[in-house]
Amino acid sequence: MTDAWQEPPSIPLLQWLVRGSLKQNLLQSIRLWVWLHLLYGETGDLTLPHRFSYVDWRDRFFTADHPTNEVQPALHNLTCPCTKATAAWLFHPDLIVTQSQWQAYQHRANGQASIRQQRDRFQQSLSDHDLLPLNFDHLLQTRLFGFTRRTLSKDLHHLVSMGWLTCEGNYFQKVTSWPDHPRAKQRSRHPSGQEFAFFTQPDLTAIADNFSRTFQGHHRFFVHVDYVISQQKLDRVDDWQSLLADIWQQDPIPPIHLQYQAAGETQGCSLIVYPVCIYYYRRGPYLCAYGQVPSADPALNWRNYRLDRILAITPLAWNDAIVPQSLQRQHQKQTLPTPDEIETAMDEAWGFDYYQPSQLLLLRFDREWNDRYIQDTLRHSTFRKIPHREVKTLICHSLKGELQEQLLDLWRNRSPDDAYYQAYYRQNDPNVLQRLRAWRPHIEVFLPWELRQRTIQEILQELKLYND
Repeated sequence: MTDAWQEPPSIPLLQWLVRGSLKQNLLQSIRLWVWLHLLYGETGDLTLPHRFSYVDWRDRFFTADHPTNEVQPALHNLTCPCTKATAAWLFHPDLIVTQSQWQAYQHRANGQASIRQQRDRFQQSLSDHDLLPLNFDHLLQTRLFGFTRRTLSKDLHHLVSMGWLTCEGNYFQKVTSWPDHPRAKQRSRHPSGQEFAFFTQPDLTAIADNFSRTFQGHHRFFVHVDYVISQQKLDRVDDWQSLLADIWQQDPIPPIHLQYQAAGETQGCSLIVYPVCIYYYRRGPYLCAYGQVPSADPALNWRNYRLDRILAITPLAWNDAIVPQSLQRQHQKQTLPTPDEIETAMDEAWGFDYYQPSQLLLLRFDREWNDRYIQDTLRHSTFRKIPHREVKTLICHSLKGELQEQLLDLWRNRSPDDAYYQAYYRQNDPNVLQRLRAWRPHIEVFLPWELRQRTIQEILQELKLYND
């Protein structure tokens, strides 16, 4: 332990502190966050003895007239911390203000603006994670420490179970090494060349490394990418990235309980997976994970989960009963997958659904379009131009009987000046399919036959929109 506790009440941290439903235990999670400030923060020094009891803490934290019996304390003294509302602990810039000082702050114009901004941000973040309690406003007005001795003493034992305190009999002791926990992100002001190594294209790494600095006070290098994550869900995406970064610092990396709602689905699904890495691909960031998949198939497999559609992430222990035995065995044998396996699979076939079967793709472009936009461009390592005569060989190897003859006749009727390309792609990969659609009407899909038929149906359906 080197620094004082100063973590903000982020959703991943609050979720981690309660180890359960944050929606149902929001008050306790916030109180635990305050406990850590009181025990390890700069402003919460209570001059506790080296070994302290609950009574030691109570007598230093509450005012002298605070009740010492087992009943819930009444509103007896506005300077006693037990009278202080949850909102005051969260939204006042000074953690140790009294309830009366909080009330005065609420009536100042600058205080009202700051409280409203922080409250709205906190509420939106909970909502983005689908963790907003129905009684949110009531909870903010609830006295955070206005509970019985039994409840507050349970908080201390909860911190013991998490490794924040040790306990011997009725006495507690602070620890010198904090347990791993979700931390707020800290960004470097001057990224090094090594920090750009996450680019999968080496030339982009060099460009970013050389030109990300300023020239005579101005940035001269800019990158614009498609990014479909809505503004309302940016906090959720940031929180998941922060939580996953903390998970990947643990040894061993734990499995996680994932709550996920796929596009077009009204209900979320619950999965146990091993988190491997995050990929930004075309439109947004995805968690690449191995484990249970959103289907009835019990076999473990890879899947990609877009971060803004993840509802909850809960780290688990490897010996937890809900972790699939087959996943536990891979952990015991040290055969869990790595990010290198994803990169290898993506090199083998075009597309981000690297867990899908690979299929041969045969395409035709008209000569002018090829010369302008396709020739001498890199689409994938398997994407290459082939001689006109090689088309027949690929068709004969892929199709038999009537379908083969039908496609050969079509090929013979096309201009010999057209350009043909072959590639291997991941079956039904939406990113590849979108690229093929963007090339229409200058492209013709020859193989696979099923994709050719699907393309024909799409074109006919699209044509109806313009014929009506």
